[in-house]
Amino acid sequence: MKKILTAILCVLFAVLPFSACQSNTGATKIRLSEVTHSVFYAPLYAAEALGYFEDENIEIDLSNGGGADNVMAAVLSGSADIGFCGPEAALYVLIGGSNNVPTVFGQLTKRDGSFLVSRVDEADTFDWATSLAGKEILAGRKGGVPAMTFEYILNANGLTDGVNVHMNYDVNFNNMTAAFEGGTADYCTMFEPVASEYEKAGKGYIVASVGEASGEVPYTCFIAREKYISENESVIEGFLRAVMKGIAYINDTDSATAAELLKSYFDGTEVSSIETSLNSYKAIDSWQEDMTMTEDAFNRLQDIIENAGELEKRVTLSELVDTSYSSRIYAQLNE
Repeated sequence: MKKILTAILCVLFAVLPFSACQSNTGATKIRLSEVTHSVFYAPLYAAEALGYFEDENIEIDLSNGGGADNVMAAVLSGSADIGFCGPEAALYVLIGGSNNVPTVFGQLTKRDGSFLVSRVDEADTFDWATSLAGKEILAGRKGGVPAMTFEYILNANGLTDGVNVHMNYDVNFNNMTAAFEGGTADYCTMFEPVASEYEKAGKGYIVASVGEASGEVPYTCFIAREKYISENESVIEGFLRAVMKGIAYINDTDSATAAELLKSYFDGTEVSSIETSLNSYKAIDSWQEDMTMTEDAFNRLQDIIENAGELEKRVTLSELVDTSYSSRIYAQLNE
């Protein structure tokens, strides 16, 4: 945890003003830094494509932060108004004793979005407790939530790294698929659309959903400085309203139609792959419809981090998360 907090703080620079800025069109521009770009976050892109942000007089300036550490650093420094990443990034800042702790004000995904890919076709026979025994697995860097979530599942099924299963932490998350294709490990976790495209190419087989096995956790959330939120409450509410409408659209619309809408957000990816990815994520109930984090899910996230030996102390939901905005907007949309 200390290494992660240090990484966040090391890339900070002078704090910029927090008030929302106006675009050339008169709309309020939100500089939004996302942890990575994935079909997993389809409701966010759908909200923009369908004009839901425009309806709220909001213009999204989206950038790829390339990791939770970088996203959190951008939020703390003021170079991003809103960060979109795992809440653990803010949790580490809180536990580290900083007086500059950002607030989680909305949750988009409610489980791990990766899928376990095997070299052999065993989807019908795969079992977490027996199939992975004695095997080598690529699941991300040590201390990262993807790897910690996977370790949590292994431990729950009687498997322990270094004892009866081998977690390979040597490969960078972005290079895992290439390493797996090159012959490293027996299993590899992949997000969509990479997992489906890998299987479609005949290189491997999707055998399980990591998110289904781990249970609900607040996997990716929207985070901002408390000062920014308090000074831009109407903007925060409009932002949440737009994303909630995006969630409803993705959940209620057939995936083929939604895939056509989203194709411009995924250059080089076939529309059929986007459709398959959406179906995969719908099947595991990926998105938090009311965007409101629950106590149970937050505690499970801390269980996962604690199980991996990366949590110095536990905190309460209210210390990190403000659910008032999402609860209010969801209630208004469903009146």
